[in-house]
Amino acid sequence: MNPHRITFHLVSVCLILTSLSNASAQKQKIPPGGRVAIVVDERLSALRATPELTGKLVRRLGRGRLVAIKGVRTSRDGIVFFSVNVTSRTKGWLQREAVVSPSRIGDDERLVWLTKSSTDFDRIVRARIFLDHFPRSSLRPEVLLLLGDAAASAAVKLTRDADRRIGEIKFGASSSYFLNYVGLDRYNRQGVVFDFDQPSGQLVYDGAAWREIIRRYPRSPEAVEARKRLIASQQ
Repeated sequence: MNPHRITFHLVSVCLILTSLSNASAQKQKIPPGGRVAIVVDERLSALRATPELTGKLVRRLGRGRLVAIKGVRTSRDGIVFFSVNVTSRTKGWLQREAVVSPSRIGDDERLVWLTKSSTDFDRIVRARIFLDHFPRSSLRPEVLLLLGDAAASAAVKLTRDADRRIGEIKFGASSSYFLNYVGLDRYNRQGVVFDFDQPSGQLVYDGAAWREIIRRYPRSPEAVEARKRLIASQQ
């Protein structure tokens, strides 16, 4: 093959990868124009053209999306809406309960309540949002414990699901098939890692959240519980 053509293809691939990387980075940029908030309840995250529940839908914002709060208004129905920037070009009105802000007093407590009322993967996602955006909250040990327990519970279900998908081909390379199971991907993106216990044939949570509690908050009540869970996971 022509070496110039090979070089051209390599450059093209690099440009594509760079473009994808830049697009991903831009998606995570903090929008300009106001106080930063994070979407935590996608059930209420309709971005509207006007501050009312019947306002024209601009788009539905995904959980974890960053917005910039510019102002606030209460509708005739008593619903509070934030005027927000999503990007430099996209703006609209978002119901107050759809977002939390690290700069707003009490929002850490509200997100903890929302996390507790969630189940399974939803609980993990909201716990991760809390840990990423509320670094100074006194509720972090509690949220880390919630995250660890949710991950440990997920390991049981993931083992069953993986076992059904893998079937007979798993023999001879069990750990490889289990740890490459596609169902783990979304957990990995949330920073949740699973190991494979060969004797039991089970996926197990690696316990990172519990160890963080013990390391950073050794005198907290949650540290006592975290130690119990780590001991139990090693038996």
